[in-house]
Amino acid sequence: MPARSDDRAVSFGLTPVFLTNDQELLALIRGHLEQALGVPVQLIQRRTYQEITAMLLAGQVDAAWICGYPYVRHRDELALLAVPVWRGRPLYQSYLIGRPTGEEGSLADLRGEIHAFSDPDSNSGYLVTTAALARMADRPETFFARSFFTYGHRNVVRAVASGLAQSGSVDGYVWESLTVAEPALPAATRVIARSDWLGFPPIACLRAHADGPRMRALANALARMDATPGGREVLALLQLDGFRDADPALFNGIAALARTVGARG
Repeated sequence: MPARSDDRAVSFGLTPVFLTNDQELLALIRGHLEQALGVPVQLIQRRTYQEITAMLLAGQVDAAWICGYPYVRHRDELALLAVPVWRGRPLYQSYLIGRPTGEEGSLADLRGEIHAFSDPDSNSGYLVTTAALARMADRPETFFARSFFTYGHRNVVRAVASGLAQSGSVDGYVWESLTVAEPALPAATRVIARSDWLGFPPIACLRAHADGPRMRALANALARMDATPGGREVLALLQLDGFRDADPALFNGIAALARTVGARG
């Protein structure tokens, strides 16, 4: 058991960037972190990115697994603790998906369709597509016949697969992970286009707390997740290689996208 520098519970926020609400997985994450930190861990989930980001900025959670878009918007206030490594790199893509029988080959071909976004604060599920439309001198409200938010990447895939939407913007990691965990769902869709590689959704905390013993211990617990049986089980379920130190420059591409749509980047 590690030395206890502070017996207070560590609160860790999870947004819909998280692949699943599976209780077994959540219990394994909590167990790994509690064993590594030597204190209780509270996992806090909310429906939207905005809710968790607001809690993080207000100091109501100690750290959170957020998205690169909220990070670059609040990078003066936030510090990076870790970034996941997926398929050997701390990077992922946004996918444009459509119906498996469709003939669309690019974003331009989606004009006039019903489009599903994940969350207004999602990089892969909103910002990437909105920035691409901005470069076309357009915006979702005028380009698509209608668009809506599903508040979950899996829900974007479900919306397209069921015909509720004709196309969608989704986290490529989630889509690829579903091909293993729930293959019938992504099989009912088709990847139309992939974005550039961008920084994977990171773990962040308040900059003012980043150098404290609790956050240093949390960063170490994440970095060593692949060194314990429980941690390796978590990584296997998440289909991740591990976690590593994050360089803020990893998110420069997302910051550029935010500037393209006029956000503070």
